[in-house]
Amino acid sequence: MTKLKPWLSLIGIGVFALLLLVVAPNVLSMHWIGNLGKYVCYAIVAVGIGLAWGRGGMLVMGQGVFFGLGAYAMAMHLTLETAGPDRIPTFMILYDPLAPIPAFWEPFRSEAFTLLAIILLPAIVASVLGIALFKRRVKGAYFAILTQALAVALATFVSSTIRETGGDTGLSDFKYFFGYVLDDDRNKVMVYLIAAALLVLCLMVVWQLNRSRFGELLLATRDAEERVRFLGYDPANIKLVAFVVAAIMASIGGAMFVPIVGIITPQEIGASASILMIAGVALGGRASLFGPALGAMAIGFGQSTLASSWPSGWIYVLGLVFILVTLFLPKGLASLVTRVKDILPTSRAQKGLST
Repeated sequence: MTKLKPWLSLIGIGVFALLLLVVAPNVLSMHWIGNLGKYVCYAIVAVGIGLAWGRGGMLVMGQGVFFGLGAYAMAMHLTLETAGPDRIPTFMILYDPLAPIPAFWEPFRSEAFTLLAIILLPAIVASVLGIALFKRRVKGAYFAILTQALAVALATFVSSTIRETGGDTGLSDFKYFFGYVLDDDRNKVMVYLIAAALLVLCLMVVWQLNRSRFGELLLATRDAEERVRFLGYDPANIKLVAFVVAAIMASIGGAMFVPIVGIITPQEIGASASILMIAGVALGGRASLFGPALGAMAIGFGQSTLASSWPSGWIYVLGLVFILVTLFLPKGLASLVTRVKDILPTSRAQKGLST
């Protein structure tokens, strides 16, 4: 029976893929497909957090940084694509009509460069940051504070660079997605399907990593770091790999968020956004495979529904949910499945004794 457990997770991924890729596009309206696409983007980020935090014990509270790197890379390309070949984006002309386009924008006219930047840029930043922190054995609250501080710094920097990034207004009004018109409902469904397929791919990657030798080492590093070091492995390198993978997934989620939602602002990449991502993972269950993704989608749904109808009360509801889960379900909603499994054999045994 224990040999079948990994394959049960694989079957679960297949069912999840069927629901997202087949059922949802044929059942939901365009409004809800757009909303579900946004939740899927959050779920992609959450899957990476589940690997780094749930499996590796690293409380990554600054994933807004990597989400922002992917989002702004995609937004810059879509803005240039909307402006046209060799044209300056409209928002730059409004702020300074005589100034040329910033040099770092020009490479993002290329589709290939943009896609590479979405993967390589967060990987480089996470590698540099990870080496600086893990080699110095920074962990726990200090690691969480430092990563969150970076999210605050990036959001502040973007807000202050109005002509280069749009400032607090952000980047929006995208008309094309790699040549496809975004106003067309068929293309909107296509973009959603790409995001959903990437979520399934991320789940597959984490599933494979968890059952690999690396997954065992990552779990051992979380629980007994000194023992892992004594056995001849460098815990810093093990953590670094998980941290980089989580950063890439956050960047992918941010990149797909842009064409689906149609805007990216500093509010989506700051400390509050990073905390929401962590809250979703904690709600679903950080140590499980599906828990982070489902928890992030639930938080996204709550934010879209409650925040619009009850904006002043949404944050209190979120705080209450977080407190209740921490007190009664510290391993998240995913632990309910385990509890039910533990109860069922006990009840069956009691029935056997009574007979």
